[in-house]
Amino acid sequence: MSAQTDKRICIITTGGTIDKVYFDASSEFEVGSPVIEQILEEAKAKISYRLLPLFRKDSLEINETDRLQIRKAIENCEEDLILITHGTDTMTETAKHCHGLGKTIVLTGSLSPARFRATDAIFNIGLALGALQSITPGVYITMNGQVFAADKVVKDQSLKQFVAL
Repeated sequence: MSAQTDKRICIITTGGTIDKVYFDASSEFEVGSPVIEQILEEAKAKISYRLLPLFRKDSLEINETDRLQIRKAIENCEEDLILITHGTDTMTETAKHCHGLGKTIVLTGSLSPARFRATDAIFNIGLALGALQSITPGVYITMNGQVFAADKVVKDQSLKQFVAL
């Protein structure tokens, strides 16, 4: 199998921990600009993609209107392979809005910001891209080294990981 896909991937960014930055002045994290292009460049990823930044929100701030906007963006994508970077707390809620579109859709995020030295973001993005290019159409979540059917997974807050239902 070729390491390069012939199909272009649409990467939709919505914010979440993966894009968070730390501001000393306020001693808080805020969602910054998408980091996925930098990650792909550093990894020398040989994929064709289009970046579609929708918003910069913590997933707890993503509401029904935002989820409809994500669905509409997917519907309007000419690409059939869709990667969505998203905060982990409400990722499964957003995934529910992505079913029935006849495309391969993978949501991923991270438990620590991609800008941190110790982060799961890079691993999760790599897994998501590999899964996206090898699974059948449907909606999936890739976290913790696993590919889950989006309707058969939950985030276990106490374990800080995703687990199959």
